[in-house]
Amino acid sequence: MLRAIVIDDEDHSRDTIRKLLGEYCPEVQVVGAAGDIESGRRAILQYNPDLVFLDVQLEDGTGFDLLRSFSNIQFRTIFITAFDKYAQQAFRFSAIDYLLKPVDPEELAAAVHRAEEFINHHVSLQFQALEANLKSVLVQKKKIILKTFEKIHLVDLDQIVSCESADNYTIIQTMDGERILVSRTLKDYDEMLSDCGFYRVHKSFLVNLAHVKCFEKQDGGFVILSNSQKVPVASRKRDELLAVFDKMGK
Repeated sequence: MLRAIVIDDEDHSRDTIRKLLGEYCPEVQVVGAAGDIESGRRAILQYNPDLVFLDVQLEDGTGFDLLRSFSNIQFRTIFITAFDKYAQQAFRFSAIDYLLKPVDPEELAAAVHRAEEFINHHVSLQFQALEANLKSVLVQKKKIILKTFEKIHLVDLDQIVSCESADNYTIIQTMDGERILVSRTLKDYDEMLSDCGFYRVHKSFLVNLAHVKCFEKQDGGFVILSNSQKVPVASRKRDELLAVFDKMGK
């Protein structure tokens, strides 16, 4: 049984989370609730929860302010947010679970399931990435969390050269020559990065357009990347890619 606390400055939001957890997540027991930073901190210290549902915006500050008050975070966090789709992307980059208001029951259940598998000592790094990404929603300088079996990598998007499909895994290639194998599909990264200058040139490859050096027309077509990687271009993608290059040159 997971012991949980709900921290949200809106009474109806706290009540909704309690009700949904009771109905869809029987493995979770809500042991406390709070509406601001100070009462939230006291509740965490009192109940020592496994899981905290935390609103991003509170009356007396933010959920980050609350988390920073703990020198050693021993609980898992699922953020609750009403942010628009652009800020939501920051949560996805940071590999942190969030629930968009109004909360969807299926998304709640999925987030709880992932929380059970969450590794506590990775929390601080992920919060660091999330704060940086939220601050950079308009600046476009973003970082992404890449989780492997052995490490968590915090990588600047502009340092990623390409993403290559490996069945249900993806190989991320960076400017410094590192190849990072992550347990997410290329489709996941295509959806996440398509608005950030990345383009799916082939069913097996997603490339950072900023790292494309040239396009070779022979043998169906290839792009040569800044790390000298030669990536095939699918025939059905060729004209579309050339149109993208044309727009970039205007």
